[in-house]
Amino acid sequence: MLEELLRNHDGVITLAQAREIGMSGQAVRRRVQAHRWRRCGPGVYFVDDRPFTDAARIRAAVWSFGSRACASGLAAAWWHGTTKFAPRVVEVTVPKSSNGRSRPGCRLRRRDLLERDVVEREGLRVTALALTVVEAAVRNRSGAELMDRALQRHVELAQLWRAHLRNKGRHGSPAARRLLRAADDGARSEAERILVKLLGDAGFTGWHTNFPVAGYKVDVAFVVERVAIEVDGWAFHSDSEVFQIDRNRQNAIALHGWKVLRFTWLDLTQYPKRVINEIAAATGQTPSTQHPPPGAPERVPRRH
Repeated sequence: MLEELLRNHDGVITLAQAREIGMSGQAVRRRVQAHRWRRCGPGVYFVDDRPFTDAARIRAAVWSFGSRACASGLAAAWWHGTTKFAPRVVEVTVPKSSNGRSRPGCRLRRRDLLERDVVEREGLRVTALALTVVEAAVRNRSGAELMDRALQRHVELAQLWRAHLRNKGRHGSPAARRLLRAADDGARSEAERILVKLLGDAGFTGWHTNFPVAGYKVDVAFVVERVAIEVDGWAFHSDSEVFQIDRNRQNAIALHGWKVLRFTWLDLTQYPKRVINEIAAATGQTPSTQHPPPGAPERVPRRH
C-alpha cells in the first residue's frame, strides 16, 4: 500500500496518509532520522529514493498548507498541462481562515473558492481549468499566448468569462479582463490600430490602409514596394472555413505580384520590434526607431 501510494503521488506522502495505511508516528520519525524520508513541510515528506521532480515539488508545497489548499496560477496551469515549464515559485491558494504562512518557494493566496472552481487531478487539489487559464495568463509574460492556446484546445471563451466574473476582485483581475476583451471580438480591429501606430512611430512612408488589391482590400499596403500587410485576431477564432478564405485571398494578392505579410494581435502586442524588423526587410525601408513603443514588451519570443 505504501509503495502504491508513493508511486501515484510522486514520492510524496503526508503524515495523515501514512497513518491511514497503518503507519505510526514513530515509524515515520524513524524513516526521517535514517534520512530515508525528507521533511518538506508540516506533516509532508518525500521518500528520498527517487528524483525530486517538479510534480513532487508542487505536490509537497500544496499539501504542506493543509487539506483545503490547492495549486493555483502557473502551478495549476502546469499541472493541467497548459504550460510546458513548471514555475520556480508555487502559488498556493488557501481559505481566508487558514493560519499558514508563505515559505521559500511558495506564494500564498488567501481567498475562499467556490467548489466549481476547484478540481482534483492525480490526487492534488488545483483550481479548475477555466479559472486557472484566466489567472495564469496574467502571471506569465506570454499570457496572451497561454490563453490563446487554451482557447484553441481546452476551453471556450464563455467559460473563461464566467470563471472571471465569479472571482472578481482577485489579484490580476483587471489585467485578465483586458485579455478577455481582446480575445472576444475586438482583437482584429485593435490590432489594426496598433499596426498603424507602429508604422507611424517607426517612420515608415508610402503606406495606405484598406487599399484595393486583386479585388480585395488589404489592411495596409506599401504601394511602391508592393507589400501587403494583413492583420488577424487570435488564433482560436480561425475555423477551417475562415482559414480557407484567408488563404484564397492571400494567394490572389500574391499572384498579382505582391509580397504578403501576416501579423496577429499577439505579434503586434508581444513582439512589436520583430514586426517592425520584418516590415523593414520586406519594404527595404529603414525604420527611424528599432525600439517598441512605450509600454510594449521587448523580448525574444519563447515557445512553450
